[in-house]
Amino acid sequence: MFDVTTLATFVVIVLGLFLIPGPAVLLVLSRTVQGGRKVGVMTGLGVATGDFVHTLFAAVGLSALLMTSALAFNVVKYVGAAYLVYLGIRAFLAKPSDPSLPTLAPISPLRAYLEAIPAEVLNPKTALFFLAFMPQFVHPEKGSSFVQFAVLGAIFVVMSSLYTTAVALSIKPLGRMLKRVAWLNRWQGKIIGTIFVSLGLKVAVQQR
Repeated sequence: MFDVTTLATFVVIVLGLFLIPGPAVLLVLSRTVQGGRKVGVMTGLGVATGDFVHTLFAAVGLSALLMTSALAFNVVKYVGAAYLVYLGIRAFLAKPSDPSLPTLAPISPLRAYLEAIPAEVLNPKTALFFLAFMPQFVHPEKGSSFVQFAVLGAIFVVMSSLYTTAVALSIKPLGRMLKRVAWLNRWQGKIIGTIFVSLGLKVAVQQR
């Protein structure tokens, strides 16, 4: 179905894209600081799951609607932006779990995973990326287009999961250091909330 050259080119391009930090990486970083490595890893898996949903949408042609319909693009864009802003406001207003230890209330790994999925799915820029990027490696004459989309999407998801896991694991020393700084602990929720709100505003102003 795929020759070695095609797959190698796909992998190299994806690796290059990962080297440019985007909203997904910031989401993983902020969740890791908030809840630890396991929460960070599960957030990355949630992002990867959202990416695979985009792959399936692209495979069946649903993402094409976002490219041809300004209304559809704007609806998805503003819903996604509102969701990120909602997460940010909730983190910003969260009360410390222990008054004697002014840190942001912890989040469970499962909750981090479930919240990361819609955050990624509701990013129309991601949908357009998959629609514009994936078809360059899909050749109908070599078999089912849907299967080719699914295979490429699975490769992307695995690579994304490995990358975000590495990001989450690599900042553990930084997280320990931050926990020793009292004023950063006190403002942790405000910092994370600001990141989420900023991501939401970035999604809101992006154009097709």
